[in-house]
Amino acid sequence: MEIQEILAQAVEKDASDVFLVAGLPVTLKQEGRQLRLGEGVLMPERTQALIGQIYQLSGREQTRLAKGADDDFSFAMRGLGRFRVNIFRQRGSLAAVIRLIQFGLPDPQELGIPEEVLALAENQKGLILVTGAVGTGKSTTLACMIQRINQSRDCHIITMEDPIEYVYRHEKAIVTQREISIDTPGYTAALRSALRESPDVILLGEMRDYDTISAAITATETGLLLFSTLHTSSAANTITRIIDVFPANQQHQVKIQLSQLLKGVVCQQLVPGTDGTLLPVFEIMKTNNAIQNMIREDKLHQLDSVMMSGAEEGMCTMDGSLLKLFRQGKITKETALVYCVNYDVMAKRLAAR
Repeated sequence: MEIQEILAQAVEKDASDVFLVAGLPVTLKQEGRQLRLGEGVLMPERTQALIGQIYQLSGREQTRLAKGADDDFSFAMRGLGRFRVNIFRQRGSLAAVIRLIQFGLPDPQELGIPEEVLALAENQKGLILVTGAVGTGKSTTLACMIQRINQSRDCHIITMEDPIEYVYRHEKAIVTQREISIDTPGYTAALRSALRESPDVILLGEMRDYDTISAAITATETGLLLFSTLHTSSAANTITRIIDVFPANQQHQVKIQLSQLLKGVVCQQLVPGTDGTLLPVFEIMKTNNAIQNMIREDKLHQLDSVMMSGAEEGMCTMDGSLLKLFRQGKITKETALVYCVNYDVMAKRLAAR
């Protein structure tokens, strides 16, 4: 099979990823499970040839590979979809993992993204974070929020992504999209430049390090709305992660800034449902006066209690969401225990059912 046929089969089978790795047949990831395609085991020469075809399709040069670096970019095939590819070396040969991104923007209702999450996009300014492990759908959730703004507000949205995944049409908003290493050298440079581009909303692909986090806080202080991601598992861990990246003598000031700027944190997981599909599960924190005080006074251990009592404001904890899915019969007791944050408390709540 050539790369076009492999990608066509992946789209047809509704796969999320394609793996091209020497010593293994072409492999699809489908609902969290691996599916081997009919072609025999890939040899290094065959893997390299398929990767060469990817570069031809995308119209890109193998400049980064030639320098010994990994390569990460996106490309599109007419009538098929968009693809995000990461090319790297393993055991002395080239390998690739290709993420499938369907043409068009995601439908939040079909994906099970609740209104409480989408409503965060109604903020006019501040910092909104979507967090979770790799592959849990953070980019998709952000795309749904950005599209809601695009359809409802006269504003300028700037996205900074590595690489660009979803492509937006200009609707009520002007949407400019910048890809790291192609349109701008990095996130920090893109953020500094954005402040001279009359932005109202910024989507920052990832808050990776001190420089990016510091620049994101500075940008948000100018009065715009900024979305970004971190690889954290709870609202409390997210806030702690941001604070801890700063030197000790700056952390008090950062707590004050976060208490004023942070409007919400959404943490998400994908968990196996009883019907064999993967279900999104969310923890939602919306900053109110009580949470502002907890951030300033470093009482983040109390966040869960505020979120549990803040259902009317659209808040919920991860364990609360898992428990709800279990009671609805959508996940098993074992799944709830595997993916919960506090095992002992969850076990007691499940036993009391």
